[in-house]
Amino acid sequence: MGLPLGATLAACGSPGPTQAGAGGGTGSGEAPAGSATYWYLSTEPQEGVRRRTMERFNKANPNGQIVGTTFQNDAFKTKIKTAIGAGQAPTLIWGWGGGTLRSYVQAGQVDDLTSWFDENPAVKDRLFPSSFGAATVDGKIYAMPCETMQPIVLYYDKRAFDKIKAAPPESWGDIMALVPKFNEAGIAPFSLGGQSRWTNMMWLEFLFDRIGGPEVFQAVFDGEKDAWSNPAAIDALTKTQELVKANGFIKGFSSITADSNADQALLYTGRAAMMLHGGWTYGGMKQDGGDFVSGGNLGYMNFPPVEGGKGDPGNTVGNPGQYMSISSKATPEQKEIAKKFFSTELISDTSVKEWVATGAVPIVNGANSHFAGSEDADFLNFVYDIAANAKTFGQSWDQALSPTAAEVLLDNISKLFQLSISPQQFVESMNAVIGK
Repeated sequence: MGLPLGATLAACGSPGPTQAGAGGGTGSGEAPAGSATYWYLSTEPQEGVRRRTMERFNKANPNGQIVGTTFQNDAFKTKIKTAIGAGQAPTLIWGWGGGTLRSYVQAGQVDDLTSWFDENPAVKDRLFPSSFGAATVDGKIYAMPCETMQPIVLYYDKRAFDKIKAAPPESWGDIMALVPKFNEAGIAPFSLGGQSRWTNMMWLEFLFDRIGGPEVFQAVFDGEKDAWSNPAAIDALTKTQELVKANGFIKGFSSITADSNADQALLYTGRAAMMLHGGWTYGGMKQDGGDFVSGGNLGYMNFPPVEGGKGDPGNTVGNPGQYMSISSKATPEQKEIAKKFFSTELISDTSVKEWVATGAVPIVNGANSHFAGSEDADFLNFVYDIAANAKTFGQSWDQALSPTAAEVLLDNISKLFQLSISPQQFVESMNAVIGK
């Protein structure tokens, strides 16, 4: 999930960079009588898992089939938006929840699944509680959490810490104290693909949470007037610029892209000591970093607490899952097929095993029982424990907000990191688009 979705956050549909894939099927919301429709991304190996999951369901349910159609990432976003607006959505509306789901709800395009989950507690209990946040709008559940989750992780190069004879940071104060030590050693404290903008956003997501708790951004998501003016937000924005001014990031970070994995390369080649990035980058560093991962040089941890902060250090941010809603325009028969799919093959042990085989962590409780024997077991268990124990799994901001607000957000985050606007100017710009 390291490829941006348009101009916004990457990493929302798969644990690795999204590659171009071939489309197939009818590309419309129509299906043979008695069938439900399902559109999904054409990215391997994720596409294969989705396809095989659907095929197993169809084999077990010959009288209630699902017809699948694949789309490339950006093509999917355009197609699904157009289809929903025209009242021709597929039965199963796959997505990332948050702000986009809220827009579907407001337009009356997706069904309220709250009562269905109440009637099927075994399904709800099988999923991480933290995955339901991005599926919930105004206290009601409108989507089935599914597939995998990817928290943002603080990675570090153990060799760099050995060089300066220091331990990984246990607090924000430790981070600031490490910055001059690494700079003196000729190692950039942090790698950052700042040109991609959403990578910068990860810092704010954690600082807002660690300083003020999840309530700070929740107020923004809820559309509360002047929510960005929270003192915790000002503090987080100020601390971010203090890190930039202290040369906490590699020189020229604003011209480095995450799409090319250049930021990952800076870590595994020893040019940077640390990197805040998504769980999906583990696979890229393992594949491209020589013996960096296999040689035991990669360390990882959750973001540390900020002194005096109100946030629970066990909380995380990122992508708590992918989501499937049911089109309100679907027939009763199609809706029943969708719900049966939700309660059976979509969360089956076979599907869980297949997701684990891709190097990802399914959002299913007990998925860690399938990690034994994997050469990535340590990392998979680390990610699983974060998700399972987090009281709050904050969704990436540019997915949680509306497309309009998300673009303003990313633009202002870029300016904040370039020191071209002050924290107060950032706040004023963002307050102006609350609820838009």
